[in-house]
Amino acid sequence: MNLFLMNIFLALGFAVVEGQLSMRGIATGFALGYGVLWLTRTLYGPTRYFQRVPRVLLLVGHFLVDLVLSNFQVLWDVVTPSHISRPGIVGVPLDASSDMEILLLANLISLTPGTLSIDLAEDRSVLYVHVMFLDDADRACREIKEGLERRILEVTR
Repeated sequence: MNLFLMNIFLALGFAVVEGQLSMRGIATGFALGYGVLWLTRTLYGPTRYFQRVPRVLLLVGHFLVDLVLSNFQVLWDVVTPSHISRPGIVGVPLDASSDMEILLLANLISLTPGTLSIDLAEDRSVLYVHVMFLDDADRACREIKEGLERRILEVTR
């Protein structure tokens, strides 16, 4: 059985037994189930599951930090009389190659206030992004590549 599904079943079982069929109970059950599966990892043979889960958590954490910081930046621009926005479009060269990697990157960029994925080159090598606060195009590309794209590739590959 897929270890992720087994972990989900363990999480749901824990939540039902504890009588806490809530996100908190399921999250606690998932963490405990992950620990149990990790302790018994020699039974499953070689698997990347135990490296992938922490990487997914790092990706989610990185995205949430970006989300909060960009919300405050956009909020500050809206509530102050002087606007600090300098919009522009940058072309981000992609290392992501699969449809899922590109889609995930484009969606996470678009979900972050102040940035919007607007186009993908026909050869799928460049993603064009509208950036609301563009001080330095190279720095904006580097932040996307070293931040979201790198973490997405760590999860998917």
